[in-house]
Amino acid sequence: MKKLRVMMVVHYTLVPPDDLKDKNDPRMEKFRTEYDVKNALINLGHEVQVVGVYDDLMPIRKMNEEFKPHIAFNLLEDFAGNSAFDYYVVSYFEMMRIPYTGCNPRGLLLARDKALTKMILTYHRISVPDFYVFRLGRKISRRRKFVFPLIVKSLTEEGSVGIAQASYVENEDQLRERVALIHDKLHGDAIAEQYIDGRELYVTVLGNAKLEVLPIRELVFDNVEPGTPRMATYAVKWDDKYRERWGIEYQFARTLPNGMEERIQHLCKRVYHLLDMNGYGRVDLRLTADGEIYVIEANPNPGIARDEDCTHSAIKAGMSYDDFIQRLIQLGTTYRTSE
Repeated sequence: MKKLRVMMVVHYTLVPPDDLKDKNDPRMEKFRTEYDVKNALINLGHEVQVVGVYDDLMPIRKMNEEFKPHIAFNLLEDFAGNSAFDYYVVSYFEMMRIPYTGCNPRGLLLARDKALTKMILTYHRISVPDFYVFRLGRKISRRRKFVFPLIVKSLTEEGSVGIAQASYVENEDQLRERVALIHDKLHGDAIAEQYIDGRELYVTVLGNAKLEVLPIRELVFDNVEPGTPRMATYAVKWDDKYRERWGIEYQFARTLPNGMEERIQHLCKRVYHLLDMNGYGRVDLRLTADGEIYVIEANPNPGIARDEDCTHSAIKAGMSYDDFIQRLIQLGTTYRTSE
């Protein structure tokens, strides 16, 4: 394996401290992805330099000129505090002809906008929840007819930001209240999606042209009372104690109907290609009791810390964590050449 110079690009507040070594260090939670990836790169024998970025691309340019990296390992999730601008930085990588890990600018742009994603997939006859978009600064028309229940969320934010039990709305008053909260707190557009009752599945896809679908993960709700909406709220995603209290667990999908795994694999490859994704991504699905599959959203560059769903799927597929990180490097260096 060729040893590379790797420029690890992170948010300026997430440059892992050099003295961060102990897994029990209280700082570890904040830096866990950056720490895990950096250590894996070092274990693989690569030379690593970390550059922190906020709203200025000059640090990347300077690092590129001085370090001359073979590849940028991209861990940025926003630019200038705006998650919708993440593709600007990747566009800069392309302009500077710096190979990079993860998704290209077009794929980031298409998949980031949940409504645009659904329109593209609907055109190609892929089932998605019905939806309504509420632009920041515009009032909700009282003449518009809505079909409830709905889930209200940010149009562009990821990581379940802004999603709580109150995001599940059953009437127009609740809808207006929740849309207003998204507008006020997140300063962006909102989307209200049809609530699909069913199993929540997460499917990791690796590749550029030739794709590999990794073992399917599932968010399981064991102790939730009947009739309670089952959603991946912010608390569910990020609060271990909350999940433990309510019997919510991330695990590998079990007892899928015959042929369902193959259907899901085929569907996720289609979604990945239609949204022009590459590198690695995750497709979130809902599987109903009668076997219908709905695509909820697609996530380019999902979390890749050691305890993330993508990582668990990679390990289940036979990779070590270091192997997984090396695979992302390999996909970045071969993008638009060959795999």
